[in-house]
Amino acid sequence: MKIISISNQKGGVGKTTTAINLSYYLAKLGKKVLVVDMDPQANATSGFGVSDVELTTYELLIDPDVTVEQVVVQAPFDNLYLIPSTTDLVGADVELRERPNWHETLRKKLRDVEGYDYIFIDTPPSLGLLTVIALTAAKSVLIPVQCEYYALEGLGQLLRTLKKIKQAYNPELKIEGFLLTMYDRRLNLTSQVENEVRRFFDRKVYKNVIHRSVRIAESPSFGKPVGIYAPNSQGALDYLNLAKEFLNGKESAG
Repeated sequence: MKIISISNQKGGVGKTTTAINLSYYLAKLGKKVLVVDMDPQANATSGFGVSDVELTTYELLIDPDVTVEQVVVQAPFDNLYLIPSTTDLVGADVELRERPNWHETLRKKLRDVEGYDYIFIDTPPSLGLLTVIALTAAKSVLIPVQCEYYALEGLGQLLRTLKKIKQAYNPELKIEGFLLTMYDRRLNLTSQVENEVRRFFDRKVYKNVIHRSVRIAESPSFGKPVGIYAPNSQGALDYLNLAKEFLNGKESAG
């Protein structure tokens, strides 16, 4: 079982979109997948069309007696499961901060979970307490990189944070890969960002990219992955190809 945090402190880079659509296609390809929604905005939860849940990530983190099995719900797709979130999760940031070993909260809960091939943790667009908890629980981190001017500047900050978390809390944490998102081949800037990211990180960068897509942007409002909402779209094809590349065993690198 592999536990992967999808993280980048910048908002709007495609973290939740990737959590939803990569996990959907991995499930479609026969893998059993669990998505943990660690964002108080709960976009992964609504993006899967899940609502009216009793227990969420908040209870899982706050209550020592609540188990993963109690919180998990099945998404409306085969092989795909979710630990949902709500805005209540905002409170966890304050409540957990005073506890000893707060960074271990999620790792302890996920440690004994069995039966999944992959667990993806969708994190908030910040490097706050919830993201640190997610990165402490993960074995690797998948980093979406938007093809925009400040992409590399933001990456530098993220990599410094990952180094600190690796030193302080999680020495096993590795980089799963960098995923180029919002890709528009018509723009020179896209090529410049791609060249720089591939030059710096080489084989850690996925060969497949996620093109800028109206269908990808629309699908969450219908509570569906793009593979169901618009299965023949460029965005659906991009995430299918990414899932196949992911399963091909691209090595993690530290």
